[in-house]
Amino acid sequence: MLAAITVLLVYQLVGEVIVQAAGLPVPGPVVGMLLLFLTLVLKGRAPGRLQDTAQTLLSHLSLLFVPAGVGVMLHFRRLEAEWLPISVALV
Repeated sequence: MLAAITVLLVYQLVGEVIVQAAGLPVPGPVVGMLLLFLTLVLKGRAPGRLQDTAQTLLSHLSLLFVPAGVGVMLHFRRLEAEWLPISVALV
């Protein structure tokens, strides 16, 4: 599992380096995810350990939304005051 997490983090790091070097207006992890996707498409399938680790991370994905929920609650008054511009920006 540690090796698979290391692979995922290396792709994220490479994406971050590419974004910083090229000055792209895209988050580094998105570029890393695209590179990982292209690698897996070229290989034809995900290695077993990587697939198992990804499934484990996905099963705990809801935990990653806790900080976002806390942030929303922390800035609830601002969201209440500026809900229209935020909604327009999201759409």
